Amino acid sequence: MVLKMLKTMFTFFSCLICLSGLFVHAQVINEFPQRAVKLIVPFPAGGATDVMARLVAQKLGDVWLQPVVIENKAGATGAVGSVFVAKSAPDGYTILMGTGTTHAVSPATNPNLPYSLRDFAPISLVATFPNLLVVHPSLPVKSIAELIAYLKQNPGRVNFSSTGNGGSVHLASELFKQATKTDMVHIPYKGSAEALNDLMSGQVQLTIDNFSTVWPLVQTGKLRALGVASLERSPSAPDVPAIAETIPGFEANTWVGFFAPVGTPSNIVQKISLDTQNVLKDGAVMQKFLSMGALPSGNQPDAFNAFVQKDTQRWKTVVTSAGIKIN
Repeated sequence: MVLKMLKTMFTFFSCLICLSGLFVHAQVINEFPQRAVKLIVPFPAGGATDVMARLVAQKLGDVWLQPVVIENKAGATGAVGSVFVAKSAPDGYTILMGTGTTHAVSPATNPNLPYSLRDFAPISLVATFPNLLVVHPSLPVKSIAELIAYLKQNPGRVNFSSTGNGGSVHLASELFKQATKTDMVHIPYKGSAEALNDLMSGQVQLTIDNFSTVWPLVQTGKLRALGVASLERSPSAPDVPAIAETIPGFEANTWVGFFAPVGTPSNIVQKISLDTQNVLKDGAVMQKFLSMGALPSGNQPDAFNAFVQKDTQRWKTVVTSAGIKIN
C-alpha cells in the first residue's frame, strides 16, 4: 500500500515538473524580445536585400512591440556582417539577413572564408529571387533553344559577364554552360554597374543576373530576356519562360533568409521563425516583394537548414566541375 502511494506521489510530482518546464518554455517565448533586436544586413543600404530587410523588420517590430533596428555592415561580399553576427551573443537579439551569396556561394567557393555554416542557427527563408538570363538585342536568338543552338554553332565566340569571379552571377552562367554542354567566355567585372554597361553596349553578349537588377533594362528594350532561372515562371514576368521548360530541372535562384548565432535557444529561434512566417503572409509585404521580382517564402528552421545545405552543395559541384579557383 505504501509503495503504491509512493509511486502515485512520484508520478504526480513528475507531472508537476513537466508542467513547470512547459510553463517556463512558454514564458521565455512570450517574453522575447524585451528590448530592441538588431537585424544585420551585410550589404550597403538601398539594395534589394536591404529593402526587404527593412520591410520585414518594421512588421516584426509591430508584432513584438519592440524596435527591430537595421544595421548595414557591408564588406568582403557580405563576410563582414556575417562574421559580426557569428560572434554576437546567442540570445536572439542579433540576427542576420543572410543571402545565397553569404551562405551558399561563398562557403562553396572560398576555402578561406572567416566563418562557416556551423557558426549559425538557421531561422527561416525569407524570399527567393529568380535570376534572369538576358542577352544583348544584337544576338540573333529569341529563345533558350535558339541560344543553345547558336552557342553550339559558335563555341567560344559568345562572352558572358559577371559581377566577379566565383560570385553568384558567374556560377549561374557556369551552371548553364554545364547543363547545355556549350562553351562561352567569362568576362568578370568588379561590380554590377560595369558589367551591365558593357552588356548594354554589346561588348559582352549575355549574363544571368538577379531579376530585380536586369528586368528594368528588359522593359526599356536595352536587353532581351530569354528565361528565368527558377523551376517555374515568375509571377512578375509571366510571359518569360522558365529555363527549366527547355532544360528540365535547371534552377539558379538567389535568396535571402534569417540566421542567428549558433547556440541561440531553440525556442527563441522557433519564435522568430514563426513570427517571420506570419509577417511574410501580410498582403502589403507580399505585394512589395512581388514588385521586386521576389517570392516571399518562410519556413521552419530545419527546412531552411536543409535548403541551405542543398544550395551550397549545388554550387560546390559547379565550382569543382568548372575548376574555378578563388584567390
